[in-house]
Amino acid sequence: MSDSSPLPPVRLTSEAELARDALSTPLLSRAARLARWAGPGTRVDAGGGLVEEQLPAAAETLGLTGDDAAAHAGEAWRVAVDTGLVEIVDEETGTVATGADFALLTGGSPQDVLGVWQTALETVLADASVPDLDDLVDALDEGGQIDFSALDWDPESEAEFLDSVLANLYLLTVSEDGPGDSPVPLPALAASVIVPDDMGEPTNDVLEQVSDAMMRLDDQFRLLEPIGLVEYRPVDEALMADTDDEPGGPVDETDVTRYGMVRLTPLGRHGLRARLLEAGFAVPAVGELADKGADALLDGTAAFGPRAAQAETEQWLARRESLAAARELLAAARGADSGAPLRRLRCQQALSLVGAEAEPALREVLDDAELGGLARVWLSERGAADVPPPSEAMVFWLTIDTVAAQLAAEGNSEELRALVEGLAEQHSGFFSAVWRVDHPATADVLEAMGRIHPDKKIAKEARKAAFKARSQHGG
Repeated sequence: MSDSSPLPPVRLTSEAELARDALSTPLLSRAARLARWAGPGTRVDAGGGLVEEQLPAAAETLGLTGDDAAAHAGEAWRVAVDTGLVEIVDEETGTVATGADFALLTGGSPQDVLGVWQTALETVLADASVPDLDDLVDALDEGGQIDFSALDWDPESEAEFLDSVLANLYLLTVSEDGPGDSPVPLPALAASVIVPDDMGEPTNDVLEQVSDAMMRLDDQFRLLEPIGLVEYRPVDEALMADTDDEPGGPVDETDVTRYGMVRLTPLGRHGLRARLLEAGFAVPAVGELADKGADALLDGTAAFGPRAAQAETEQWLARRESLAAARELLAAARGADSGAPLRRLRCQQALSLVGAEAEPALREVLDDAELGGLARVWLSERGAADVPPPSEAMVFWLTIDTVAAQLAAEGNSEELRALVEGLAEQHSGFFSAVWRVDHPATADVLEAMGRIHPDKKIAKEARKAAFKARSQHGG
């Protein structure tokens, strides 16, 4: 995944709702309870963890029982320390006190709460990249150092692997229609980072790598669920049982849910977007342009799909008076640069959402060479009176501008193919006239029409017209 190309725009839940979700996650809520519980008698070891004899009391405070109670209490304590909910007062004596950041959970803003949660998430992600404790103990050498070669574990590559998996989960979740509601099968997620894009049928070696990755991810997602990043249905333990064991009952090999299913939560979308932004990726979110100017709106939505662009534009228009918004949009739509046609298309789409009170702004640009055509379309669609007919030159200019915008927005789509075929059918002398249009994209549009049109004779006419257009402009 390139950090230069923007990801699909994500639709985020409000910060207030996300903060409520964060406070209710099992791990952060446990950490907060331990921060309240900690007192003068609480002791930690040299690494900041609760001393072993205090783990039972911590587990009891959290209402935890069973074999894993102490481990879960210790994990919550680590989160409390790492997030600043608890502070170590004296390292030598191992005394602690409630941390200054605890107030952020009880009286801070939603953004404050999400900041604490994000720090907790980083702690859990770091833990998820560490091998099993028993494996670590086995890999200790005589000097007490970890022999990574004995573990067959590279901390940096393990963290990168998990980051890649989570980035792919984000991509699979965020779509033009909003967040995907369907959980992602664990095999598909593992394969997305293991199987090369150009590989047709995976080899046995690659399939074995996918299987190993699934087992690692199963452990990791079990750790990530309590912090609220994902909803996870673990791999069926029957699949991991020794094949020599007697089967416990009939097994449905076609049931993909038995191999693990993972879904990114709304809080998870927020958290992964924050991490991707920090890593330098372009990760737009619907609504973040609402307070910016029309130039930022038109440029920012250029790469959006139509639904996301409309949702962003609706939020932008909701904060402005219609007439002023229309004037600002029209001013931002001008230009002869390569991005201008798509800006004008986005402007036209935005203006379709404003009411009749914007009419004066459209009439003001009727004589504008770049905006007069779209102004006439807007006025005519609303049944406005006294709309002057466009000149032939303006019609052709608007045609080139529209096709250039469609090319930039969608490439050689079926919709564009239909538009190109319709233009050639409606105007018998279209190509003999259109190459003279004084538009920066004329030659490029005609070349594209030559590629797209299915009729070889018409495609040849388009290519000839493109050559004339380039010759006319010295290209």
